[in-house]
Amino acid sequence: MIQISVDPDNLIQGPAAMYRGAFGATEPADSTAALNASPPASAWSDIGGTTDGVKLSIENTYGELEVDQIVDRVGSRLTKRMTSVETNMAEVTLDNLAYALNGGTTASGSGYKTYEPNDDSSATQPSYSAVLFDGIAPDSLRRRVIVRKVLSTDSVELAYTKDKQTVLKVKMQAHYVSPSIRTYKIIDGV
Repeated sequence: MIQISVDPDNLIQGPAAMYRGAFGATEPADSTAALNASPPASAWSDIGGTTDGVKLSIENTYGELEVDQIVDRVGSRLTKRMTSVETNMAEVTLDNLAYALNGGTTASGSGYKTYEPNDDSSATQPSYSAVLFDGIAPDSLRRRVIVRKVLSTDSVELAYTKDKQTVLKVKMQAHYVSPSIRTYKIIDGV
């Protein structure tokens, strides 16, 4: 019989709180106090409730290295990485809609609020932002994920149906930041 060693404290389950910030927003410190602060810092805004969780996806693509003399793959090299954050924003506010659509203008008056999209050309630099979410880490501690430069890349729809909750489905694709700043960072409490 095979014996498997499992540490139940390393199993995690539960929701995450998601925050948005401007591209280049000051990141919270890597400390226990900062990890346990909610919201994480004044530069970050809570997007509110989500449905179906918050998902970080990292897709690595490797190119094969081969030689004529060996039938097996000799090696691989990383050629592409696609990092994204996905969620359904349950709070369908105009501010969240503006975030899902990478900007636009919201305004309010006496008893109303409006949203109008950006009217940029394809040559205009898009409005990048940042995303941060806090969830559970092993040992029931806090895990924080910061994705530093993102852009919403999928279609956004507002569906009103009799038997389903309206949500803003959003997929934020990560982008390269600089040689000294990585695309994302994950911090676990210890």
